[in-house]
Amino acid sequence: MRSALLFGTGGFSPSLPDGFPNPSPDQISKIQDRARGTLPNTPLPSGLSKEGITNFKLIAFNELFEVAFFYELVHNITNNVKGYQFGESKDQVLEDLNVILAVEELHALGANAILQTNHVDPIKSCKYNFPVSDFESAIGLAATFTDVVLGTLQDVNDIFAQNTESGPVRLISSVIGNEGQQEGLFRIIQKKTTPAQPFLTTGTRDFAFTAIQSFVVPGSCPNIEDIPLTTFKPLKVLTQNIQPKDQELEFSIDISDVDIDVNSLSLVLINAQNAPIVKTLENIETKNGVVTFRAEFPFEKFLLHGLTIAAVTHSAESFANADDVAKQTVFAPGLIEVN
Repeated sequence: MRSALLFGTGGFSPSLPDGFPNPSPDQISKIQDRARGTLPNTPLPSGLSKEGITNFKLIAFNELFEVAFFYELVHNITNNVKGYQFGESKDQVLEDLNVILAVEELHALGANAILQTNHVDPIKSCKYNFPVSDFESAIGLAATFTDVVLGTLQDVNDIFAQNTESGPVRLISSVIGNEGQQEGLFRIIQKKTTPAQPFLTTGTRDFAFTAIQSFVVPGSCPNIEDIPLTTFKPLKVLTQNIQPKDQELEFSIDISDVDIDVNSLSLVLINAQNAPIVKTLENIETKNGVVTFRAEFPFEKFLLHGLTIAAVTHSAESFANADDVAKQTVFAPGLIEVN
């Protein structure tokens, strides 16, 4: 989103009128009123493992990004910025989005409070720019990153289970449900069926960590280096308005600073809870270090509804799961949503 009323060209860092990200107790009470509920008043998870702490660092990093996005979206609608103007539905849209904004503020405050309970510094906000210019594209982006969150929190809960840390699982599961409610609203606005698929697409922390950084102003994150996750090189999905049918999609990667044989790479598609789909890179063309290629998108055979995460990996005939894909990934994630 672009709004000179707020931040010009330097990106937006969410320091909000309600005191976020450092609200007083009275301000927290008002945020809770807007969110229709409170922060948990039971003891916060403590004694977390290194991986458990990384989980909450990523969650805080993501929630701060979401606060920035929804605050800017609410601002643009409230102030009738071009592309965000409404008729009679404006009040209902703002009511829904203001609740979501307050919810994301509580999610961010809660994640950072858990880090502090475990004697870890909270994650601080970056500056952000969002590549949308109207309400329709903003909701499309919100739907996509919410799908990514729904997949990533599956990974977070799985990591807690692997480390026998049951304490946070109920809490994280409650957030998954809330994010699912939000995604249902976004799909209704987009005039899509409310359920996207019976088993939502899984993801990994590294894919989400990389995806969020595509909206971050480079060099603007005070302590991103405290998050020990992998940042992949970008994979761009060039095909637009992807329809639910078998087709070839076009992608691009920048190999100008990578010593790699493009012919040794594969495209992998992650959808639902199924085994990843491995496809060959075709029609490969290289110009000034940028490689464009096409790859098969087998919609009919695998019913690739909802979110599909694409990754370019070191060649492999098959992968057992998304974790195995991430271990071999060079470029990712390409986020695909069929219309």
